[in-house]
Formats: sequence, C-alpha cells, structure tokens
Amino acid sequence: MDQEKIDRINTLYHKSQAVGLTEEEKAEQARLRREYIEAIRASLRGSLNNISIQEKDGSITDLGKKYGNVGKE
Repeated sequence: MDQEKIDRINTLYHKSQAVGLTEEEKAEQARLRREYIEAIRASLRGSLNNISIQEKDGSITDLGKKYGNVGKE
C-alpha cells in the first residue's frame, strides 16, 4: 500500500474525530482500511512462509512448505 493511501486513512480518521464523515467518506474509509489490512496480511504471510527451523535432530523444516502451501500446486 502506498503512502498516499495511508495518509488518506489518517486524514479521514482525524476528520471523523473532529467533525464526522459523510456516508461516502465512511465507505472510502472502510475500503481503505480493508485494503490496508489485506496488505499487512500478505506481508506477514510472505514473511512467515520464509521461516525455516532446525529440529533437534539437525534436520531443517521449511514452515512455508509444511504449513503455508508454498511450492504446492
């Protein structure tokens, strides 16, 4: 998500606290918040899919392949 959209989310929040929002602005705020949350989830999912752990026996378990459906068709 680009900085312009994040700034717009913040602007709408501050306006909602000060004077309130129109119905169109409320809809825009909800849409932008959903988009922001989706971007955060995708980023977190990408990070988690790149984690590997070393087991006690010395083997390496790629958690992205095991749990994250990475590399599966």
